[in-house]
Amino acid sequence: MSQDRPLSAPESDPATSAFWQATQQQSLRLKRCTGCDKMHWYPRLLCPYCLGETEWREASGKGTIYSVSVTRRAGPIPYAIAYVRLDEGVTMLTNIVDCDLDSLRIGQRVKAVFKPAEGGAMIPMFTPND
Repeated sequence: MSQDRPLSAPESDPATSAFWQATQQQSLRLKRCTGCDKMHWYPRLLCPYCLGETEWREASGKGTIYSVSVTRRAGPIPYAIAYVRLDEGVTMLTNIVDCDLDSLRIGQRVKAVFKPAEGGAMIPMFTPND
């Protein structure tokens, strides 16, 4: 079973500050290009595909595990790190929490949850949506 572990505060900059502000309200936001209409992750001021202007969009917070690895030796608390393909088409590197780590599988549906970090920040992670 996964357990909560201490999380460091995220680094915020002008390109990501709106993202971290949204996580305080347990909202997952992605950037979308106003020129080519493509969604992308990690947040950038300009589109990585065409260098167009971008805007924030609310994400569903739902996705599918693309790849997952359970880490048991990196510290006293085991955890799962995964790539999650969001329904919006982008892939995020994240943690899978609040579940039996041995039951995780590629293709499993997940949904966003938000975990507190140092300084009161909220970090988006995912949990199985079975």
